[in-house]
Amino acid sequence: MTTTLEKLEELDEPILIDELSWREFKAVEQLLSRQGVRLSFLDGVFEIRRIPGRKHETAKQRISTLVDLYLEYAGIDFTPTGSVTLESETGRVKPEADLSYELGSNRELPDLAVEVVVVVISGGINKLEAYKRLEIPEVWFWENGALRMYSLGADGYAEVDRSQVLPDLDIVLLTGCIHIENHLQAMRELR
Repeated sequence: MTTTLEKLEELDEPILIDELSWREFKAVEQLLSRQGVRLSFLDGVFEIRRIPGRKHETAKQRISTLVDLYLEYAGIDFTPTGSVTLESETGRVKPEADLSYELGSNRELPDLAVEVVVVVISGGINKLEAYKRLEIPEVWFWENGALRMYSLGADGYAEVDRSQVLPDLDIVLLTGCIHIENHLQAMRELR
């Protein structure tokens, strides 16, 4: 069976192409870059994955809104950088977070990356390894209705139960608000 990009929305698994050089990846990336498709690269493995749709985007926007509200309330200088492409030719890596935040001013890379996982699929690149090579201090995964947080240390990422970059953020409250069906009510509850 031939897989076309038009049929990508029917796939539950990512398409993986291995043994590519960085230069080959960059050439192919330009040809395949399109809306609804996420392209990633790690150690010669090129991953093509569809963006899951409404449920994914709703969760992503809810988390974004709530984190923005918290940062404004806490008076933390920040720049929301969304799904900005992060890459390093020397690290042979290019992940693309669903959300990312620079905390403070004059940052080159985000301090926090957030991945929203609606459909759990097997395969694909190791996201934590990709972010580790870029030295992103903290990565969150929203998956199966739970928020898992990983903080970067000397030995790589370790799962933590409290954010290291936002230590005063009430994670239980944030998670509860993400679960509230009504967006406005979720915002009010967090406030």
